Amino acid sequence: MAAELTGPVRDLLAAVAAALDIPLPSIQRGDEQAYHQLLERRTSQVRIDLLALLDEAEPDLVFEAAFLEKHTAAAPVTYTPFEPAKAGDA
Repeated sequence: MAAELTGPVRDLLAAVAAALDIPLPSIQRGDEQAYHQLLERRTSQVRIDLLALLDEAEPDLVFEAAFLEKHTAAAPVTYTPFEPAKAGDA
């Protein structure tokens, strides 16, 4: 029997996925460095949040998901995302 993800658990997992789902950088100078800095910042925040959550006897998953979403919004993509060449462009 498969477990069903519901409500707060699903919301928390969606917040984690959104925090870690950042676009690849363009090939412009500095974009790759900005990408790696953002990825490091967001993964560190997710790790800190999850470890803190595991230490709580009765975690508030709704609060934790909102907290992570707030931190993700505070660290937006500031570089130019990669755009694959369109068919016919060469």
